[in-house]
Amino acid sequence: MIEQDLLRRFLFEELGVRGEWIKLTSSWQAAKLHQRGPENVQQQLGQALAAVVMLSATVKFKGSMILQAQGDGGIKTLVAQATDQRKIRGLVRGKDDVAEGPLESMFGQGRLVLTIESETGSPYQGIVPLQGSNLAAVLQTYFEQSEQLKTRLWLFANATHAVGLLLQELPAQENVQADWEHIEILANTVTEQELFELDCEQLLYRLFHQEKIRLFDPEPVEFSCACSRSNIERTLLAMGRTELEDILKERGIIEVNCEFCSEQYHFDKIDVESILSQQATVTDTETRH
Repeated sequence: MIEQDLLRRFLFEELGVRGEWIKLTSSWQAAKLHQRGPENVQQQLGQALAAVVMLSATVKFKGSMILQAQGDGGIKTLVAQATDQRKIRGLVRGKDDVAEGPLESMFGQGRLVLTIESETGSPYQGIVPLQGSNLAAVLQTYFEQSEQLKTRLWLFANATHAVGLLLQELPAQENVQADWEHIEILANTVTEQELFELDCEQLLYRLFHQEKIRLFDPEPVEFSCACSRSNIERTLLAMGRTELEDILKERGIIEVNCEFCSEQYHFDKIDVESILSQQATVTDTETRH
């Protein structure tokens, strides 16, 4: 059985190193179905989605992790999101023609922001300049600077798959430097073709067949958008009556399109009045209490 739309975590039993492998197929197709842009721009989104799933699996939390890259070049905005349940979505916005090359030639001057939105605590955010040969290099820099953990990533995407491999040292382990250097030398022999074509166990055997590895159960990954009419209503409510009435006066209807899944939401004058009246009822109840 071919492995796809799966995350596999693994641990080197006798070394201070852990890892993750990912291959997105149907979930990648569903995510990019709603996005436009040339192939090289789409590939950046695929790499970001593979990365954010693997990174989210290195942290214990309930909520979502968001990877956002913004620049002043050909690619203006790139967003990839993964929940603790391995639900993904993403978007990319830029020009129709974006030069190949390192990140600076594609994004211009920019930054990468990694945010953890936890259901049980305040959001955590880390920021690093968008510099380097590719997204994997930026994320490696982020981990070395922000988390003081040696981390290596290999990220690739094409028309059919988005794949990745992550290695990370375990904190507070003896001989971690020697362990890390040994595993990194072996891992550096991996090729793009192998990541696309081999299943997880095949790849691990190819790279590390002399090591004792514990491979955890596969975790399914799927595309799922968190947008909903109730979420849109809360956004409209925050805009206030005056602005909503101005839009209705100009257009007759308020249209909201989700950039992640292309779902369309429509609100006419009656809908807007209903949203505003519900808020008025809640406010009035709170006042009387």
